[in-house]
Amino acid sequence: MPSYADYLKLEGLLALQEPGADHDEMLFIVIHQVYELWFKEMLHELDHLQTLLATNDLPRAGHTMKRLLTILKVLVAQVDILETMTPLEFLNFRARLESGSGFQSVQFREMEFVLGQKRRSAVEQHLPGSAERARLEERFQAPTLWDWFAGFLARRGFAVPDDVLKRDVTQQPAPSEAMQRTLIGIYRNDPALAEFCERLVDLDEGVQEWRYRHVKMVERTIGTKSGTGGSSGAEYLRTTLMRPIFPDLWAIRTEF
Repeated sequence: MPSYADYLKLEGLLALQEPGADHDEMLFIVIHQVYELWFKEMLHELDHLQTLLATNDLPRAGHTMKRLLTILKVLVAQVDILETMTPLEFLNFRARLESGSGFQSVQFREMEFVLGQKRRSAVEQHLPGSAERARLEERFQAPTLWDWFAGFLARRGFAVPDDVLKRDVTQQPAPSEAMQRTLIGIYRNDPALAEFCERLVDLDEGVQEWRYRHVKMVERTIGTKSGTGGSSGAEYLRTTLMRPIFPDLWAIRTEF
């Protein structure tokens, strides 16, 4: 039987942190490596959610949504740890990042694409023929969580309009009045399905909260300076705020 360390491959895992002489760089590296591990797990759960919706397994889909939401809370909470680092402490090792930037996280871009927040420019940041570009291209061309959910509703006999079922999945989901009428009917007549809709709203709100905490953390650390890797830092991050993932689920709030 493998030992605890062998099972988790701890020797290799704990050798992946290679900070320089600065004390605070270890924290920065560990936090961001942990983020990437959670992104990996969230993609794993989202792919599983696609399978559950495709097989009309609403109870287990709801359970998977609960897990995703709990992980998202951890992602937000990790910002508190990063904010224990002062601007001067970050400045001490910032130059070691060189061209590296969280803006380049392929897994986070994959999550954005699965959630429907797609931009062709995010694909083109990676070299043609690279493994990273291939992964993003596949996600870019694939249906999103909203498309999986719309297909699930259609298979259960709900009136999902053709322009939602047959939309261009490389674009962000657009509001649909016909879809909103169907959703209102679900909220009034199908409590279990309405509960799942609320978990989608929770996910949407949680992603927006993570983005807000992220931009405020960057502003707190580097102010309005350019970010690492040539990104525009907080200026770019602010443009990502207040963009709903599921606009129809927000639009119907005024109808109850």
